[in-house]
Amino acid sequence: MKQIIKNMLADKAKTMPILSFPSAQLLGVSVSELLSSPEMQAKGMLAVKERCPISASVSMMDLSAEAEAFGTEVRFFEDEVPVVTKGIIDDIEQVADIVVPAIGTGRTALYVQAVCEAKKQITDIPVFCGCIGPYSLASRLFDMTELMYACFDDEENTLLLLEKATQFIISYIKAFKAAGADGVVLAEPVAGMLSPNLAKQFSDPFVTRIFDAVQDETFVTVYHNCGNAVANMKENLSNLPADVFHFGNAVKLADILPAFPENTVVMGNVDPVLFRTGTAEEIQKQTKAVLEECSCFENFMLSSGCDIPADAKWENLDAYFKTVGEFYV
Repeated sequence: MKQIIKNMLADKAKTMPILSFPSAQLLGVSVSELLSSPEMQAKGMLAVKERCPISASVSMMDLSAEAEAFGTEVRFFEDEVPVVTKGIIDDIEQVADIVVPAIGTGRTALYVQAVCEAKKQITDIPVFCGCIGPYSLASRLFDMTELMYACFDDEENTLLLLEKATQFIISYIKAFKAAGADGVVLAEPVAGMLSPNLAKQFSDPFVTRIFDAVQDETFVTVYHNCGNAVANMKENLSNLPADVFHFGNAVKLADILPAFPENTVVMGNVDPVLFRTGTAEEIQKQTKAVLEECSCFENFMLSSGCDIPADAKWENLDAYFKTVGEFYV
C-alpha cells in the first residue's frame, strides 16, 4: 500500500468526497467563472480545503473536456457543469478517421495548469486530478446507445475507438502527473451499464493499461464507477490495478467490500444528489448509516457516491463532515 493511502487511512475523520464545483459558492462566482481560468480553479480547491477536513483535494471533475478535445459539441451553462451534446462520428465505421488530439487541445491545458497552480497552494494533503475513463470517453465520441450495439456488431472498430480514447487518456494523465498531481480519479461511470462480460472486454483491459502506464510508488490510482451494475462486476473490478475503488450509492457498499483486496481502499457512497435536495438531518442520517455498515472494514473510507452538484447546500456538506468527525472521535 502506497504511503499516501496509508496516511489517508490513518485519519478516517478526514474523507475525500468528490467535492469541487460547490467551491464556486465559496468564491462567490458562477460555475462558468470557476472554470474560466486555472487560477480560479486552484482558488476553489484551496477554499474547499480550508473549509473542510478533507484527506485529499480533487480537481474539477469536468468530464466533457476530453471529448471536446477530440471535437465533440459541448454545451456550456452559467451554473452547471458542461455537457457533451453530440459526438464526432455517426457510424462506428468512421472510427478510422478519428485523430487523437494533442494534450493542450481545447480546455485540457487549462485543467492541467489548474492542478499545477493548486499544488503550489495545497502542500499538506495530496492533490488528485480528475479524468474520464476509456469506455465513458468512447461513448461521448460516438453515442452511448450506438456504442453498446457496436460492442456486439462491430468488435474491431469498437476496440479501435477504445484504443484511441486510451492513448489520449494516458497522455492526459501523464501531463497532470508532470504538473505535480499526486494521483488520478479515473471516472468510468458508463461502464457501470455493461454486463460483466462486456466490461471485461471493452473497459477493464483499457483501464488496466492506463493505470499501468501512469502509476508508480508515489502516484495514486483511483477507479470511480457509480453505475448500478457494479455489484455484478465486483469480481472483475477487484482485479484492476487500482489503489482505491470509489463507488456510487446505486450499490450497497457493505455487500461488495469483501470482494476487494485488503491492500486497496474502497470509498463511497453517500448520495451526492442528497447534498442538493435533502436536509442536514437527512445527510446526517445517511452518512451515519454508511459509516455504521462499512466501518468494520479496515480498508473502507467514507466519500460521496459521485461528484457533488455545484448547487449543493453547504449546510448539508457541513453536516456530512460534522457527522464523520463525531463518528471517529
